[in-house]
Amino acid sequence: MAGTKTGDFVELISPFLRRKMTELELAHGMNSAEWRAIALQYVKNPIEAAISPQERRRHYESEITLRFNGQPLAGVERLYRRTALLEPTTVCAAHCRWCLRGQYPVKTLSEGEIVNAARYFGSAEECAEVDEILITGGDPLMAPKLLRIAFQALQTHAPNIRTIRIGTRVPFQDPDRINDDLLSVLTSLPGYRIEIGVNVNHPIEFWPESRAAIARLRASGATLYNQHPLLKGVNDDLAVLAELYGLMRDNGIEAHYLFHAIPMQGMRHHRTSVKKGAELALRLSASGEFSGRAKPHYALMTDIGKIVLYEGAIIARRPSDNSLLLRSGYRLEDRMKWNPSWRVPASVLVDDQGFMCVWYKDGEDEAWSELGLWGNLPLASNDTGPRTSSIAG
Repeated sequence: MAGTKTGDFVELISPFLRRKMTELELAHGMNSAEWRAIALQYVKNPIEAAISPQERRRHYESEITLRFNGQPLAGVERLYRRTALLEPTTVCAAHCRWCLRGQYPVKTLSEGEIVNAARYFGSAEECAEVDEILITGGDPLMAPKLLRIAFQALQTHAPNIRTIRIGTRVPFQDPDRINDDLLSVLTSLPGYRIEIGVNVNHPIEFWPESRAAIARLRASGATLYNQHPLLKGVNDDLAVLAELYGLMRDNGIEAHYLFHAIPMQGMRHHRTSVKKGAELALRLSASGEFSGRAKPHYALMTDIGKIVLYEGAIIARRPSDNSLLLRSGYRLEDRMKWNPSWRVPASVLVDDQGFMCVWYKDGEDEAWSELGLWGNLPLASNDTGPRTSSIAG
């Protein structure tokens, strides 16, 4: 399961991936880039036990912590105006060592909890503008029965929902699960837009079995897209990323986000600097290597949600803990309307226009003194200040 009861995120590698790793080892050796591209994603590393004070067990706190219809609202998160998250299960086919939810509690929802969530989406005053549900976890495609319950509950109780998104890695971890039973669920809601995020990180993951699974998903009528992290030693290379996005387009997968690896517990060895990711994103955008229709947005997953790294998004740096202050487009007032139980993280400042700015811990593969233009960013004091403060807009 993509979660933990004891704080130890156990190693879990599917039989399919074990076979592929054995094939790569025999063909290329354990020191090869091919074998390491998979091993670094799934083999537990002792470095994971080295935890700094700035690393978090969770990358944000967005649960809806309230009671609805007389029972606790379980498996529901919300940070955005039109999109809410439903997490039916934490079960996965394999444990990605960079998992965003590796330190989340293990949980599988009951049918009643799923139905209650759907009723909340369809009737709560703060959900009036919600028209999209992201079903994530865990991996929803590992539990077709729960996915069917969620589909039926949304259809019955949440007529405002028109788009259902699903986050999965099953096509690249256990592709045989993309079978007729699962496909019958995905085709059970005519008139809805079904979008599936497949989370592929490296070109080598396009195994023949995975390509076939992707083709079956596309044949069901779903739109496929990809969002994935930038991982040190796996895909932090222009040629690798260019090949990855080319293969995605060849297989009908739209590019969405390229994420800087977040400052989660046990993630330090996966994280490049923000600057390296920005340079790679710029080179991808201007390289002419492949179509502009296949290029991603470079984004940081912060304590308050995603921030795409446009010019001017970084407004200060704090050398004492290697952190960046990021400007967001999120208004605190809006966030509290969407999620009344949300609490402002200690990393957040609020500017004079009500927009939230947030501190984000950088990776450590380059020193700020070497960053050229970025090296001229204003320095912040070592004091993080109160939970909310006013700064110039």
